[in-house]
Amino acid sequence: MAMAAADIEALICGALPDAAVTITDLRGDGDHYAAHVVSAAFAGKPRVAQHKLVYAALGGRMGGELHALQLTTAVPT
Repeated sequence: MAMAAADIEALICGALPDAAVTITDLRGDGDHYAAHVVSAAFAGKPRVAQHKLVYAALGGRMGGELHALQLTTAVPT
């Protein structure tokens, strides 16, 4: 079962309330997304730790409901 972009955004914002999230459906199939997440929670953390925060927000849905997520993260400027 595919996951809606709005659901992905809601999960990320639930875990990172200050996050600005942009979700793009890469293939139009609801299974392959790109997410750009900007949050102050990423400050001082290496990229791997930033990505782990986002994956934790998805609560284990990667590889199941959510097949693929191309992820970029950033700290607000």
